[in-house]
Amino acid sequence: MSLSDGRIVDGIAEVARQHLGWKGELRPEMRLVEDLELDSLKTLTLALEVENHFRVCLDEEAGILTVGDLVAIIRERHNE
Repeated sequence: MSLSDGRIVDGIAEVARQHLGWKGELRPEMRLVEDLELDSLKTLTLALEVENHFRVCLDEEAGILTVGDLVAIIRERHNE
């Protein structure tokens, strides 16, 4: 079953709220480190919890810099 980008963003936002204390809206153009203010530990936490939430495997070489990049890789991996 294919996930829409909106549902993926909603899932990422849910993970960010639960595990990182994020408050606010997530938009595809937002940068993970700069805009979400993720340090290395928070980035790792987000990655692990996103993997668990969507049941996908992310890799470090994927070049994920923005929420949109994360959405694209989740969509790609979920459809494999």
